[in-house]
Amino acid sequence: MIRRLPCVWRLSAAALLTLAAAARPSAGSSPYDDVDPFIGTGGEGHTYPGATVPFGMVQVSPDTEVRPFRESFPWAAGYRYEDATILGFSHTHFSGTGHSDMGDVLLVPRVGPLQLAPGTVEDPDSGYRSRFSHGEEGAQPGYYWVRLQDSGVKVELTATSRVGVHRYTFPDADDAHVLLDLVSSIYNYDGKVLWSQIRVESDSLVTGFRQTKGWAPNRHVYFALEFSKPFRSYGIVNEHEEHYQGFGPARRGGPHFENYPEVSGRKLKAYFNFGTDSGEAILAKVAISSVGPEGALENLRAEVPGWDFDGVRAAAREAWSRELERVVVEGGRRERRMFYTALYHTLLAPAVYMDVDGRYRGADGAIHTAEDFTHYHVFSLWDTYRALHPLFTILHPERNGEMIRSMLAHREQNVHGILPVWSFGSNETWTMIGYHAVSVIADAFLKGIRNYDVEGAFEAMKASASYAPYDGLDGYMEHGYVLADREVGAASKTLEYAYDDWTVALMAEALSRHDDHRSFWKRAGNYRNVFDAARGFMRARNSDGSFREPFDPLLASTLYGGDYTEGNAWQYTWYVPHDVQGLIDLMGGNERFVSRLDELFMLEAGEDKYAHVEDIAGLIGQYAHGNEPSQHIAYLYSYAGQPWRTQERIRQIMTTLFDDTPQGISGNEDCGQMSAWYVFSALGFYPVAPGSLEYVIGAPQLPKVTLDLGGGRRFTVRAEKLSERNRYVQSATLGGKPYDKAFIRHEDVVRGGTLVFVMGPKPNRAWASSLRSAPYSMSRRE
Repeated sequence: MIRRLPCVWRLSAAALLTLAAAARPSAGSSPYDDVDPFIGTGGEGHTYPGATVPFGMVQVSPDTEVRPFRESFPWAAGYRYEDATILGFSHTHFSGTGHSDMGDVLLVPRVGPLQLAPGTVEDPDSGYRSRFSHGEEGAQPGYYWVRLQDSGVKVELTATSRVGVHRYTFPDADDAHVLLDLVSSIYNYDGKVLWSQIRVESDSLVTGFRQTKGWAPNRHVYFALEFSKPFRSYGIVNEHEEHYQGFGPARRGGPHFENYPEVSGRKLKAYFNFGTDSGEAILAKVAISSVGPEGALENLRAEVPGWDFDGVRAAAREAWSRELERVVVEGGRRERRMFYTALYHTLLAPAVYMDVDGRYRGADGAIHTAEDFTHYHVFSLWDTYRALHPLFTILHPERNGEMIRSMLAHREQNVHGILPVWSFGSNETWTMIGYHAVSVIADAFLKGIRNYDVEGAFEAMKASASYAPYDGLDGYMEHGYVLADREVGAASKTLEYAYDDWTVALMAEALSRHDDHRSFWKRAGNYRNVFDAARGFMRARNSDGSFREPFDPLLASTLYGGDYTEGNAWQYTWYVPHDVQGLIDLMGGNERFVSRLDELFMLEAGEDKYAHVEDIAGLIGQYAHGNEPSQHIAYLYSYAGQPWRTQERIRQIMTTLFDDTPQGISGNEDCGQMSAWYVFSALGFYPVAPGSLEYVIGAPQLPKVTLDLGGGRRFTVRAEKLSERNRYVQSATLGGKPYDKAFIRHEDVVRGGTLVFVMGPKPNRAWASSLRSAPYSMSRRE
């Protein structure tokens, strides 16, 4: 589906605002109160509203539907705001991806006859799912609640890093129970669960695991589940046949169970029965681990030793407030809500991936220990190298370095000996293109972040950039472009490899690796090899040097076919972030370059051009903000001497493709990348080419923002006279001195200081328009 406007789906904008209002915090007294976790849960944002802490290993959240893989795209986060029923509450989720493999350890509190099947949306009574209303649902960072209409159970969720804590308030019932479903996943197919196990340890403690083969080919999740009240009976079911039943003290008259079972199989579910009084609350704690049940149990005991739900919730709030309050925003209620929700989304991934003792399952399947650092997973690098990791270099430099250490550990442990591409849960998925871990490392290194093995990191970068079996790299290294008659996505891969090679060259230069610098600098110019001067587009070329025919610059393709990855020639032609001046020269100069940019933003295409792409979203002409290859394009006017045009486009994107409703994100949020774009752009600058040490100036969208950089350093961006009418930069000062460059350097930000923009209603076409004021381009160093 092509999505052009942010509020067109199944509900009107007014209806969405009404529904969302009931779930929102009522006051904007703090950054915490301004976050609305429901933003992005509708449409194609694919975010979840559930409870987690910053970079938490557990994300306990409602799942509204599970579907087979080919139908699962709308439910990649488990929850979809447009849905009317909830299946239950699982403990692992991705934020904003287009794919998922999560939804582990689903708990379902119920009253009434036992139902072991989920049932259908059309007939919820046929299974354990329940109807719910957004009017009886709410969320804040680290906390979620909903009332399940069919049973009357109120569900509340909160979390620590490794533990999800549930509070179920039941009605008066003799048939209350909690179902544990180890079959359910956010996307499902028969055979996904390779093996699983449930062990009843006592009348309140259960442990187990499941091993799955999905997007990640071999993922292990172990858990420990504990109830605040002993269950009076239980049952464990495998392949829909009851294998074990047990009775607790209420039935046996004794203090313990007899013959606690340990049941293994591929389709395990269990249920735990309780009698409840009206308003009685039963708590459940679920810790997870990649190591084993003993690791999950240790996580449980270490992080949530007692039964103080409100205390855990308060600690989660404190953790979120501490992070969010590092950025102080002045602005209207709506603008603050959108900004702080975006900042919140940037703090969800990568996620902690180790037990409290530092142990984790590595890419080799063995158990390793992170001795002196925090180990992370969920590296959506095709997305996050662009803006999320650059944002971390400002706000979380030490943590970003530990993420690099985690990538290096992945390289040491996997048989290919290369850095992650898109990895999680000890697995490489090989999803998307490029070897963008090299960009993350080079950008961090050049910015002085070095809390990892620098020499080892550079060797890892070279290994990843030279791994010939990977995605056409053999042809790329031999011919200077990926061969279209041998590899899909050849045009996109050539362009992204060239950018990555430039970052390797920069780090080689800084390390005085002169031969490596020369080699990778030459490779960084390979983008020129796929530019068709006659047609004016980047195009895929065959082994014999010919451009692939037929060619339609509007036809979009997917990762699995065609010459462009999640885009078309109109979108990918602009992907030369490290040498925009070189692209300008190829196109015939500034005037022609700007004219082509304007054409991009105005050119319409029929929906048949996107028929084979699942998630092209956020379109303005052919600009697709919901897809990462487009997200730097609005900033390119500044390279051609027209920064005022960048200011126009940024305002257009931010006001038409973002809002504060559940559908307020114009495409997949992608593990924080979309929100990092928003945070940077609201500040007034963006990292077009990570590694350049520059941020290209756009147009500030808030009157004042102050970043707390630690150590007493603060960086403030102030936009004087900013209003809906006054959208253009008239002049700027940095540290009190006039500033007329179309970029700001990283060192100017992190040393602290003040950047002041004076805004006005008409463009100042002279400000920052000279060649001297243009941002970095590789060609200017050659």
